[in-house]
Amino acid sequence: MLNSRQRAYLMSMASHITPIFQIGKASLTPEIVTAVDLALEKRELIKISVLKNCFDDPREIADMMAERTKSQVVHVIGKKIILFRPSKKKPVIELPR
Repeated sequence: MLNSRQRAYLMSMASHITPIFQIGKASLTPEIVTAVDLALEKRELIKISVLKNCFDDPREIADMMAERTKSQVVHVIGKKIILFRPSKKKPVIELPR
């Protein structure tokens, strides 16, 4: 689990990145879950945008995505989701204690 200091640190890092995935009408498909999983391994911290034509709640989508990719939800604000998972091979982001 992330503590508040780690969450704040990751949120400040995420403020400079653009969303690399968009979740639309089809909501969570196995393909998008696989793509997010691969992106988390490479980048560790990603931002996802939930489009207006997606009728699911962004918080529920974030929780399901975190569960399926074994990542952690850093923050959900409006229609943006920030996920974090340390890389198994080469961790880059060092979290404060």
